[in-house]
Amino acid sequence: MIEHIRKYFPELSETQLRQFETMMREYPEWNSKINVISRKDIENLEVNHILHSLALAKFIKFTPGSRVMDFGTGGGFPGIPLAAMFPEVSFHLVDRTGKKVRVAREVAEACGLGNVTFQHGDVAECKEKFDFVVSRAVMPQADLLKICRKNISAEQRNALPNGLITLKGGELGDELKTLRTRSEVVEVSNWFDEDFFKEKKIVYTGF
Repeated sequence: MIEHIRKYFPELSETQLRQFETMMREYPEWNSKINVISRKDIENLEVNHILHSLALAKFIKFTPGSRVMDFGTGGGFPGIPLAAMFPEVSFHLVDRTGKKVRVAREVAEACGLGNVTFQHGDVAECKEKFDFVVSRAVMPQADLLKICRKNISAEQRNALPNGLITLKGGELGDELKTLRTRSEVVEVSNWFDEDFFKEKKIVYTGF
């Protein structure tokens, strides 16, 4: 049921494996009621959504005690899979669409994830500080930086300086023109073999 996750993360505990299996059951069930993943793509849930989210776990190992905001989480990506991967890290999932937040909350509860909080609304309303903000293709990197800059903590506790980490696809030359000296782009295909990841990238902009 989660063969790809097992393949790339053989170190997962039995608890974590159960949590990912629960996601594989819960998301299709909720998606039939509240559409958070396109109907045709729900069949590719493991690779296109869960494993894609977990690419961030190949890029950075968050230090226990870290705080991470998932900006524009939708139904909980990448936040929910990352919360299962890093049980000693706190994740705050923010989205403007209430029904999507509801799905993320229900899935997190079904998985027994106690390290996730939720916010229905605009990120501008969030005054908390985080080590990192993560996001999956919500908006251009520079625009996202302007919005979430106030939420990045000055206190450093990870090997990588605090900042913004996004999952993106396609050509990013123009988008990153003004951020080139501050950003790092890594191909997800460095870690995952599936065709879906050929054009996928992680973009990190440090503070």
